[in-house]
Amino acid sequence: MDNHLHLIWQMQAGINPQAVQRDLLKYTAQQIKQDLIKNHSAILAHFKVDAKDRRYQFWERNSLSIELRRDKVFQQKLAYIHYNPVTAGLCNFPEEYHYSSASFYLLNKSEWEFLTHYKD
Repeated sequence: MDNHLHLIWQMQAGINPQAVQRDLLKYTAQQIKQDLIKNHSAILAHFKVDAKDRRYQFWERNSLSIELRRDKVFQQKLAYIHYNPVTAGLCNFPEEYHYSSASFYLLNKSEWEFLTHYKD
C-alpha cells in the first residue's frame, strides 16, 4: 500500500508482543529516516513533527494490533490484506501486487524468503 502496511506475524513463546511491535516500528522508522536523508532529502520534511521525543514521525501512534486466535478471524484478516491493494486500485487481482503474500498463497511463488504458510 502507498501509505500503510499490514503484517501478520507469529510470536514465539515467551516474547512480549508489545516489545516486538515497539522495536519493529522504531527500527523501521530509523531505516526510513536514513534512506530519506541519503536518497530523498526533500521528502523528509513531510514527516517533521513538533514533539518532545522525536523530530520525525513515520508511523501512526498507537497502531492497531489484533490477536488472531481463531482460524476464521485469521482467514478474514488475510483475505482483507490480500484484497486491500485491489480495493485501493493498485492492481486488478491480489496476486498482482508485488508487496503482498497473495502470490505466495495463491500461486505458490514468492520473492520474500521470510514468508511461511500459516498452517506450517
